[in-house]
Amino acid sequence: MYRPTELRKFLTTLGVHPKKSLSQNFLIDGNIVRKILTFADVKKGETVIEIGPGPGALTEELARIGAQIIAIEKDRIFAKALERIPGVCIRCEDALDVDYAELQGQIVANLPYHITTPFLAKIIPLHRNFSSATLMIQKEVAERILAPPGSKTYGSLSVFVQFYTTPTYGFTVEPTCFYPRPKVKSAVIQLRLHPPPPVTSIDRFFQMTRTAFSMRRKTLRASLKRLYPNASLPQQRPEELSLSDFLTLFEEIEKNRSDIES
Repeated sequence: MYRPTELRKFLTTLGVHPKKSLSQNFLIDGNIVRKILTFADVKKGETVIEIGPGPGALTEELARIGAQIIAIEKDRIFAKALERIPGVCIRCEDALDVDYAELQGQIVANLPYHITTPFLAKIIPLHRNFSSATLMIQKEVAERILAPPGSKTYGSLSVFVQFYTTPTYGFTVEPTCFYPRPKVKSAVIQLRLHPPPPVTSIDRFFQMTRTAFSMRRKTLRASLKRLYPNASLPQQRPEELSLSDFLTLFEEIEKNRSDIES
């Protein structure tokens, strides 16, 4: 289903066309399909949750190698069309409405770009359910996720994803590999989920990092003073701190707050 002529004929048969509102850009390069599954290291018999399979190019290849597939597809026409692939459990649902805590395996997806961040927020804390997530996303977002401290793209998203996972960059995918062609390059990354580091309060920790990066040109002393008026805060800018540095700073603030309150 990844050959351009085959895909267009298939879409015509279904009487559909790609929907911009659902970020539907379909792979038309078989080499990329195979590279994704090689990078994901999917084994025969392994359970794979595929998000947004669309016409089913990845789904067909997953079935060929013997994966146990749970396909989550919002588009009713595509969900129905996936019934042609033997052994696929099809769930016609919005990927953001799924209760992922009831699923287990690994995730493989050509992810609709507009749901990338909220989707990550739902799945990456679930290290007991998923070993990894291999995702094709917008290249710019991939670079932000993997950005090291000190880089221009390092920010609250980098800290958030790296708190829960070990991210690895796979490869870049050109717009010519899709129909229709997106205006931006894509990238395939893998997130290896792991238990998060111990922290007094995950919610307050991310409140601190989001606040810091919302004013990234200011020092932490300036950006965090309203959040922690009595804390001793560093003069560094947020992009200078690693995840470990942020955790250390947060625990110091929490300890001092507890000492003051007691």
